[in-house]
Amino acid sequence: MIKKDINYFDLEQIAESGQCFRWKKLDEHKYRIPAFGNYLDIAQTGSHFELSCTEKEFEQIWYDYFDIGTDYEGIIKRIDVKDEFLKNAADYGKGIRILNQDIWETIISFIISQNNNIPRIKKGIENMCQRYMRQTDALLGTDIYMIPYLEDIEKNGGRESLSELGIGYRDKYIWGICQFKNQSPDFIDELKKLNYEDAMKYLMDFKGIGKKVANCICLFGLHHLDACPIDVWMKKVIDEEYDGEMPAWMTDKYAGVYQQYTFFYKREKK
Repeated sequence: MIKKDINYFDLEQIAESGQCFRWKKLDEHKYRIPAFGNYLDIAQTGSHFELSCTEKEFEQIWYDYFDIGTDYEGIIKRIDVKDEFLKNAADYGKGIRILNQDIWETIISFIISQNNNIPRIKKGIENMCQRYMRQTDALLGTDIYMIPYLEDIEKNGGRESLSELGIGYRDKYIWGICQFKNQSPDFIDELKKLNYEDAMKYLMDFKGIGKKVANCICLFGLHHLDACPIDVWMKKVIDEEYDGEMPAWMTDKYAGVYQQYTFFYKREKK
């Protein structure tokens, strides 16, 4: 167990910001988080955090995962003083950070997310993890499983078993990208090398990955902070807060951070 003091960091805001689907709420302001073949129990009291890991594990996994090294205070200070809506959204959601998530998990999660609601997304992802039971040494003896690969699916029911997970038509897209990943083992490493524009083009070549899903993968998996996913809530922001005109911040180098503030604020204040 270690303790940290971190500003501009709120577990509940991140959990409700639409970027992660596998955080399990254990208690008020306390979560269990599976990531990168490991897991963390983390509790918050104001800017004080207790984490169930060693200092070495924090430096190796969680410092980067929680994006501790990014200056979110500075990002907020860049906001145009004339943009009252974005200023209010950033003040309201200033505890949100863009997680550095496992890219494979992000791809599968956001394929499942398309035309879906958050409770069903979470259930579909968890059904998949429980069905195919992929664990690492760090997870042995727990009930925590990670996003499967093709070999995990094939040895636990195969292609047809995907239709039993409650993810609907998205099963064929999951199967397709699992096959591609199996045939192209350097797929993720190559994706990491691409800039935002090239990563978008590459991702959108896959069936089941449109512009919105590709933007989510770029932002939440590849950490391209200029990626700005546009969903129904963001369309409401454009229409209702900016008179139908896309605001300048949506093409800013921190567009993805501002998108998270406004997405969270608009949904919470609906």
